[in-house]
Amino acid sequence: MIVSPKIFYENCYGKYAIPAINIFTLEQVFGLFSAGQKANAPFIVQMTPVARNYTHPEMLLGMIKAASRVYPKATFAIHLDHGNEAHALDAIASNHFNSVMIDASHDPFKTNVKRTRSVVIEAHKKNVMVEAELGVLSGVEDDLSVEEKSARYTEPSEVEEFVKETQCDSLAVAVGTSHGAYKFSGGQGIQFHILKEIQNRIPNFPIVLHGGSAVNATEIRRINEHGGQLKTNAKGVPPGDIIEAIKYGVCKINIATDLRLIWARVHREFFIDTPDQFDPIIPGKTYMEECEQFIIEKFDLLGATGKASELKL
Repeated sequence: MIVSPKIFYENCYGKYAIPAINIFTLEQVFGLFSAGQKANAPFIVQMTPVARNYTHPEMLLGMIKAASRVYPKATFAIHLDHGNEAHALDAIASNHFNSVMIDASHDPFKTNVKRTRSVVIEAHKKNVMVEAELGVLSGVEDDLSVEEKSARYTEPSEVEEFVKETQCDSLAVAVGTSHGAYKFSGGQGIQFHILKEIQNRIPNFPIVLHGGSAVNATEIRRINEHGGQLKTNAKGVPPGDIIEAIKYGVCKINIATDLRLIWARVHREFFIDTPDQFDPIIPGKTYMEECEQFIIEKFDLLGATGKASELKL
């Protein structure tokens, strides 16, 4: 069942969070929907412009529709992640998305407001929610790279004006996380004093945490043991920090890197350990199962398990 993120956020605020999973492949889609139905948990399936270009939007949407029929009790929203105006407007016009993100966070404040507002006007005509971003995250997100020195935290003093002027429906903030597998390289972690002040200024407004992957050290080690060369100091968001962030209005937590690491580990181990094999179905099936288990555990961590049937629609 497709549900607007607005419903998700009204139900979860301050109590639990909704995982927003970036998908690229069939295995990820089916692992996600299977996990959602088994856990009776609401989730957001999201795709970046790069993902849409990789397989074509109709292919991705076709897989999502098929998965919703195979797993009819799955409760989800469909979201465009990190789009510009053209990406967002195309998603809105398709009538398949109930949420889009316009990322103008690298622009000056007034330009960000102007660009975000232009998307909000068109989105709200079709009851599509808009996620905006204020502040700049470091790291890598598909083809977007931001140097650590260029990253800046969200200014709490700007959030009230930004939300009022843009009329956005949720706000992604920069509070210490980063995109990719190299999070918290400076060791600072989430800046909870910033989150608290943001919540005080825009109470009950849904906050989004990008760069929410955990980056399990065991996954890094196993990948490197099978020919990988990932940096061993890669760090993610500790589970305790994720749980704490929910108290401060974080309703949506984006997860992408963790699924990529699992993909790399499963396939590296398969081809190194069984060099005589070449059938993609074998590691593919394993990856689907691993995705499902990982996402079920994430539902548990975020407190979303069992909440789909409790939603007040």
